[in-house]
Amino acid sequence: MISRSQSKARAIARTEVPLWKVFTVLFVAAALTLMAGLTRAQDTTTSHGLSQFGELKYPADYPHFDYVNPNAPKGGEYSTGVFGSFDAMNPYITKGTSGAGASFFTETLMAGNADEPDAVYGLIAESVEYPADRAWAIFNLRPEARFSDGTPVKASDVVFTHSVFLEKGIPSYRAIMETEIASVEAIGDYQVKFTFVSPSEDNTNLLLAAGTPVLSEAQFTDRDFAKSTLDPLLGSGPYTLESMDVGKQLIYVYNPDYWGADLPINIGNNNFEHIRYEYYADPTAAFEGFKAGEFLFRNENSSQAWAQNYAFPAVESSHVVKKELPNGNIGQAQGFFFNLHREKFSDPRVREAISMAFNFEWSNKTLFFGLYTRVDSFFKNSNLEAHGMIPDDERAILEPFAADLPASIFNEAVYSPPVSGENQIDRSVIRAAGKLLDDAGWTIQDGVRKNAAGEQLTIEFLNYSPLFDRIINPYLENLERLGIEANNNRVDTAQYTERTRNREFDIMISTYGNSITPGLGLRQTYGSENANVPSRNRAGLENPAIDALVERIITSQTRDALNLNTRALDRALRAMHIWVPQWFKDVHTVAYWDVYSYPDPALSPFALGASSFWWWDEEKAAKLEAEGAL
Repeated sequence: MISRSQSKARAIARTEVPLWKVFTVLFVAAALTLMAGLTRAQDTTTSHGLSQFGELKYPADYPHFDYVNPNAPKGGEYSTGVFGSFDAMNPYITKGTSGAGASFFTETLMAGNADEPDAVYGLIAESVEYPADRAWAIFNLRPEARFSDGTPVKASDVVFTHSVFLEKGIPSYRAIMETEIASVEAIGDYQVKFTFVSPSEDNTNLLLAAGTPVLSEAQFTDRDFAKSTLDPLLGSGPYTLESMDVGKQLIYVYNPDYWGADLPINIGNNNFEHIRYEYYADPTAAFEGFKAGEFLFRNENSSQAWAQNYAFPAVESSHVVKKELPNGNIGQAQGFFFNLHREKFSDPRVREAISMAFNFEWSNKTLFFGLYTRVDSFFKNSNLEAHGMIPDDERAILEPFAADLPASIFNEAVYSPPVSGENQIDRSVIRAAGKLLDDAGWTIQDGVRKNAAGEQLTIEFLNYSPLFDRIINPYLENLERLGIEANNNRVDTAQYTERTRNREFDIMISTYGNSITPGLGLRQTYGSENANVPSRNRAGLENPAIDALVERIITSQTRDALNLNTRALDRALRAMHIWVPQWFKDVHTVAYWDVYSYPDPALSPFALGASSFWWWDEEKAAKLEAEGAL
């Protein structure tokens, strides 16, 4: 524990003052200073990092993270393909579609790593101080931190960033910050104090403050933060924008004057001189671009492509490496999400029936070559996932909220979609789904589903990728068997972004990106306060029980309590049928031209890190060039 004195020594004039008085004043001042230091030491903690639970893995004098190669060579280029387009370079506002890598410019006060799921270490801030009740936190900024134009990063920039995010940033960010942070103030050029709305027994608010990105206040003297623009943000990060071809290409270059190059948190990271994103209008064009060597790294997300499309000459000659790498991350909640603001989806029986019509088993066999597993939990493949009948500890958590939860939670096993046949959907599943619709008041009239008012049940799937056509279209046929008129509306990415932000859809495709250590971000994804604004709460879920469960998770005091509370949330969410769960895989399926290397013997379990702690291998690149492959 390190203490900071709050007192400053004062000069004492010796002229015309008796010597005994001088010594008396000096003694008293020294005693007061010592007492103040002891009080600070007893009441506050100063640390190089923060962990939500338990101890930090790395001590204050750590040389680098274990999973990196500290001697990784610097240089070369990481390049990959992107589907769609972009028309903005500010990822912190709702206007426009930001270019890939637009957040490269900015750094946070502290940053996480790839082998601890709930810890951060000093980046712009070298340390953080906080009292036992965590009512406030002081971040001590590194005086050497610089924006890419050479100007120092100061506490006033942190205050500005927080203020402008609250006024003009993403609404979901504002909703969290206003609830948890009472004020942010500069108490010196290199000290910034966060005062929280209320004290806390855990580090949740400290971690929230530590994750604050820092922008340059000077950049916005004559620029409106909320205006969508292609001008990049001025940040303190290791990369700056080298060139841009609007909607087609972005190239970032490593800043040779990057202030943080020698920090332990950065050793073995940021290894590429250039990072390049090539944009393509559709996935087919992107794949052809990869085959032609227009970009060199591809994280394949199509099981069909992975199974069928990698027999081209560069793979056969080993110029392109095709590899499955371990992925220890939580299975993300990918699915078709209902717009809960639509009246026709207000009854959970309707949503469950529609979900039942999706035949994952057929899709996995026919379309995905058996590569995927059904995702049925919002926290799949982790200790946060609910299982079976409700145990007593989860029941004790959920029963106080029973009035706002489906009764099935308490007398049925946690919901998982029915298993159907690999050749066609089981008739028993269709019958069960039909009964749910009948019970919800949507009956067959003249061969189609209608309610008592004679309104037909219709569904539009909003889609941005032709790869999903082959998945959605068979699903439509199953819905037609239920008497539901459904269609697949594929739009461009810009229109998709705009419509989903404004909730102008029936069903959309999305992923709820949950964490192995969920916290305040749950409010953005599931909280009622974000149900009516552009946010990660895509479905527009509003439920007081869910809100209360989210708060229980946020205030969990131990890892065991967090796991238990999250399992209760998972059980509740699955019973509400806000989505049609899709699939996940526990490996990274990557292909890359053989010019890259990564730390051996294994990658970190929580991050692929291809653009950061992989590196350009000159020997491999020279070999490919000599063979005429590149």
